[in-house]
Amino acid sequence: MSSFKLEKSSKNDQLVNVLSIAIPVAVAVLIGLQIQIALGDWTKIIPHIIALLNTTTSICLVLGFIAIKNNNIQWHRKFMGLSFVQGGAFLILYILYHISNPSTKFGGEGIIKSIYYFFLITHIVLSIGVVRLVLKAIYFALVNDIPAHKKAVKWAFPIWLYVSVTGVIVYLLISPYYA
Repeated sequence: MSSFKLEKSSKNDQLVNVLSIAIPVAVAVLIGLQIQIALGDWTKIIPHIIALLNTTTSICLVLGFIAIKNNNIQWHRKFMGLSFVQGGAFLILYILYHISNPSTKFGGEGIIKSIYYFFLITHIVLSIGVVRLVLKAIYFALVNDIPAHKKAVKWAFPIWLYVSVTGVIVYLLISPYYA
């Protein structure tokens, strides 16, 4: 990723804008259709893989933050690039799981139910918004517009980190209820 450069253009700006809308809409439509495709029992392991991806994404985000604070641009790019790739893998696996398995109902009661739904709802809402911020941050880095990259990252980093950490929390809370 460090050697890949992109030109800043209105065409590329438009592509980022279209993707930042198309990705969340496509995910919502695919899951909202409630299509159940028989992909086999192997899909039952996907939530565990997703939790691992969220964990390693969180770690990479923090390591990328530490790298840039230490002016290590090379390692920053590697960690953030890896975070981005993991985000893409997450989206693919998330869709595969939800189109091949029924939704898992949370079985907890009392305060734990409120905690679960707080994390779930904030996780989902922020995951939709962070797509645009992450795409913008990466785009600005690739076109070497560092001031714009820093502006986007001011919001993208903490939200992305929150989304990846709460993804793990939600998984830990609901995992006892997987069939």
